[in-house]
Amino acid sequence: MKAPYLIVSGDFVKVGGMNQPNYELARYLADAGFRTHLVGYRVADDLASHPGITFHRVPKPGGSYFLSQPLLSRLGRRWARAIAADKGRVIVNGGCCDWDDINWVHHVQAVFGPQVGTGWARRLKNRAQRRIDLTAERRIVPRARLAITTTERMKRDLIERLGSPLERVHAIYLGIDPMVFRPPTVDERAAARHTLGAGGGRSARPLVAFIGALGDSRKGFDTLFSAWARLCAEPAWDADLAVVAMGTELAWWRKRADSAGLASRMRFLGFDRSETFVARVLWGCDALVLPSRYEGYGRPVQEALCCGLPALVSRASGIAEQYPAELADLIIPDAEDVVDLAARLRRWRPAATAWREQIRPFAEALRDHTWRRMAEQIVELAERHRRQPDAVSERGRSGFAA
Repeated sequence: MKAPYLIVSGDFVKVGGMNQPNYELARYLADAGFRTHLVGYRVADDLASHPGITFHRVPKPGGSYFLSQPLLSRLGRRWARAIAADKGRVIVNGGCCDWDDINWVHHVQAVFGPQVGTGWARRLKNRAQRRIDLTAERRIVPRARLAITTTERMKRDLIERLGSPLERVHAIYLGIDPMVFRPPTVDERAAARHTLGAGGGRSARPLVAFIGALGDSRKGFDTLFSAWARLCAEPAWDADLAVVAMGTELAWWRKRADSAGLASRMRFLGFDRSETFVARVLWGCDALVLPSRYEGYGRPVQEALCCGLPALVSRASGIAEQYPAELADLIIPDAEDVVDLAARLRRWRPAATAWREQIRPFAEALRDHTWRRMAEQIVELAERHRRQPDAVSERGRSGFAA
């Protein structure tokens, strides 16, 4: 019988930057015959009903992730001891649970501290949360017997900023569902354009998408907003911006667009948690721009490329390291540089059709790296590592008592 696995994370659902990778890994493990335990707040119905999966729900007082973090770590450690006693593997995400087996790191807190722009209470909470996250990250991540990151750049961050041993850190890129994120048919694009209110025909206005949370400064929407205002002041600029976002600052940005006279040039679409919502938006768009100040990976960029859209992405996004040299003009060197971003969008506009053709080989390669392939690589690495001599102390393996 195969040894069991435990994954400790927040949510195991098919929407969200970290949620879906954990969902996909859990699904693969269970389908491959590993007894799989999950500790988290939410789980998708198909995982909850899977005969190979046992879900251990963590309560969330007041719906607050901030208040529930200690509960997640405590319940995670409780089940980690049971799984380790059964010779299983325990996978935690970053500093979410104080355990030293496998750490799947999607984000390095020490690299960038986002700023909250609205509300003194939120700013105080953000500072407190960051102190907690940094302390947990610095204590937990370097002790991992095996650390897995989503990019080579994040691998370097773990080694250089957190002191993780080089030989224990490995990079495996995130996967994709190529059946969802793919170029649309003519009818699918027309339907998507109609839903977005963009229309069709030769006179239809191009749409550029931004996809990201608007709760702090990390996604760089302020830079894009300023660049877009600059472009819209030019009579020749004919593209509109589709903002796919949620977060506490969304209403503030809507008001700012109104006051700046940009309401007709920026469509704030909110966010729909259905599995195909993002793909259907991208099918109706012509490019994506994400000038993030820090991005562990950058799934919206990957999804846009897989849908056939050129994606302008900051160098601070992990996925940028995968861009081939011929797509260098799509990489934003400085997420603070409004003038440069406006210039890159200005160069994209007359070459929009050519850019679609130029990204095609890269997009096909990204679609080939499916969620299943990602999960296979992670499990293969974990099982190979299981057979290697353990150089970590017994205290490192067992973690701290609850």
